Amino acid sequence: MKESIGEQEAMNCSGCGITLQTEQSDLPGYVPPKALEQEQIICQRCFRIKNYNESSSVTVDQDEFLKLLSQIGNKNALVIHIVDLFDFQGSMISGLQRFVGNNPVILVVNKIDLLPKVTNWNKIKNWVQQQSKEEGLKTEEIVLVSAKKNQGFERLLETIATYRGDRDVYVVGATNVGKSTLVNRLIRDYSDLEQELTTSRYPGTTLDMVNIPLDDGRFIIDTPGIVYPWRFSELVSREDLGATMPENPLKPMVYQLNEGQTLFFGAMARFDFLQGDRQSFTCFLSPQVVIHRTKLERADSLYADHAGVMLTPPNQANLAKLPEWTRHEFSLKKGTRSDVFISGLGWIKINSDQGALIAVHVPRGVKVLSRPSLI
Repeated sequence: MKESIGEQEAMNCSGCGITLQTEQSDLPGYVPPKALEQEQIICQRCFRIKNYNESSSVTVDQDEFLKLLSQIGNKNALVIHIVDLFDFQGSMISGLQRFVGNNPVILVVNKIDLLPKVTNWNKIKNWVQQQSKEEGLKTEEIVLVSAKKNQGFERLLETIATYRGDRDVYVVGATNVGKSTLVNRLIRDYSDLEQELTTSRYPGTTLDMVNIPLDDGRFIIDTPGIVYPWRFSELVSREDLGATMPENPLKPMVYQLNEGQTLFFGAMARFDFLQGDRQSFTCFLSPQVVIHRTKLERADSLYADHAGVMLTPPNQANLAKLPEWTRHEFSLKKGTRSDVFISGLGWIKINSDQGALIAVHVPRGVKVLSRPSLI
């Protein structure tokens, strides 16, 4: 039995990849000495996530994430970039192309199970292709999947087989987009290694590069998730995270609004219809986010009196932890169909092409933008 982990016999957590240590329980990679008797050793943080669904405040410096990504350009690699369809613009890795160099990229769009079953998937794929092109990302293929529902994986495996050759497979993505779930599926299909990565809905589950050997001598490399502060998933408390991130298919809510009306999305965001003809707006959000309609002239007082009580999530205790709101104004031109996207919270589809002047209020730092309609 090993009593400690010395520098010359460093081991890594089989769940998140961090280097294990037995000395300081408040630092990443801590494992109780008794746990070294196990054949598959996981750090205390992974143990708590797996057994108690408990997160940890341990994080890895953002600069370290970028250093790890910068190594890929010098490797013979097939890069799988996984993004969250629910938070597409919020989960794209900005500037990924400069990190990966000339290595081929497969863009995997996860959580398609959140959209209605009648969705035209060819249109979704074309939309993704156009949006990724605008981000400067060159992709060999775009594959739509649901890691939760195990949809689209046969197509993904075929695509990987087409482009992998003798390359290692690097899986990259922002936190909480389903990356480790996808890698676990790849392990089952490409390797006989009995290993499962730590999967959790909490951001930043994977703390270091995890190298999984394949049967042909190459590797699947799971990289740490990039933490983007403009996403609601990085701002809200643990108890509110489940409310803002939907796990079941979205049930779009349609509202007919006159100018001068406001929609509150819990106490997370506010949508003002400032000017335009009466028209409908469809809200794509988690069903646990309560939507409340009021007149624009009453919006400030309603928020002051009811935020965290009638307007939830978050509750009053967690509301104070969010940054103050900032206002974003959009003038939507006639003849265009647009969404107003709020990173990590969802989007509002403007159903008419009549044009409209709107404003969105969100906590400072949250990404808000207008885009061509997804659906």
